[in-house]
Amino acid sequence: MILENKWIVLEDKVVFGDLILENGRIKELHKKEPRQDLPVEYVMPGFIDLHIHGSNGFDAMDPETDAVEKMALSLVKEGTTAFLPTTMTQTKENIDRALSNIADYVLNQNPNAAVVLGVHLEGPFIHKGAAGAQPLNCIIEANTTLFDHFQKVSGNQIRKVSIAPDIEGAMSLIEHLKETGVVASIAHTKANYDTVVKAIKAGATSLTHTYNAMTPLHHRDVGVVGAALLHDELNAELIYDLIHVSMPAAKILIKAKGVEGVSLITDSMRAKYMTPGIYDLGGQSVHIQNNEARLADGTLAGSILKMNDGVKNLIKTLQLSPSMASVLASLNPAKQLKLDHLMGSIEVGKLANLVILNQDYDVVHTIINGKVVL
Repeated sequence: MILENKWIVLEDKVVFGDLILENGRIKELHKKEPRQDLPVEYVMPGFIDLHIHGSNGFDAMDPETDAVEKMALSLVKEGTTAFLPTTMTQTKENIDRALSNIADYVLNQNPNAAVVLGVHLEGPFIHKGAAGAQPLNCIIEANTTLFDHFQKVSGNQIRKVSIAPDIEGAMSLIEHLKETGVVASIAHTKANYDTVVKAIKAGATSLTHTYNAMTPLHHRDVGVVGAALLHDELNAELIYDLIHVSMPAAKILIKAKGVEGVSLITDSMRAKYMTPGIYDLGGQSVHIQNNEARLADGTLAGSILKMNDGVKNLIKTLQLSPSMASVLASLNPAKQLKLDHLMGSIEVGKLANLVILNQDYDVVHTIINGKVVL
């Protein structure tokens, strides 16, 4: 397959030319003089969503065995070519069922759908004082034995765990996650700065939906947000729907950490691609109105953000270049999972997981393993 006369978004620049794909990989890149007589189309590396609960009426926690597949099929519409279906704080039985379903699907994935790279376990090891939309009655202390059980049920598919470092047992679990090659991500926490530093030393390398459900920056204790700004060891997730995080806050985050320190996520729930109304999230009713997802008390409950809209927001409100936005949406997530040798940027030899966008950054086509799936 040849993608002709495209603006090809590389890690550090955008070039005009042709991209040749063969056997599911990027075979050649040929630069040439730009054509002004053609509509502008960008080729970006496919987006990788590290934190997503649901889409198109389906959720990773659903009991139906095909829920994750149906999620994955919908995600190609926004240019997402790979993702981590994300569980939430629930009973052990419900988490077991979700992990088992995902484990089964991973063994026989639909080639026309976004690729499941593993599982993001969000909770149940979080702080009750920063639960957000996570059910309070299912929150428990950090437990290495229980995590190992979850990992076994998942078929060793858990790649990332969101955990509060200030709860009982957290540091031991963070150390265990590091030892077993799982990303420990600080989340839903009331921790002070010193506790975050301890978590970093124990092995934490990520921050879940930065600014949300964590201690804010304060001049006497800079809290979790301040630790994120100061410590390069932490890669910061960002829900950039202009609802969860304001433009100035996102600008501060990227200015402090650089584009290499932030990963774009959606944290979307099942109502994405659905009409406004009331939807379930972990047994709680979420009200969808004005592109916002909130519990009845007004608490934000995930988003309905699409990855290409997040990229569009980065470019149009923060004036990031397409290359910079691509680093946040593709390369940094791939690096976090240690998969950047295979995906996350456009390089000869890497998998042909790509998205073609028009000049308004709307999705024209999505390509997975060299196959056009949208």
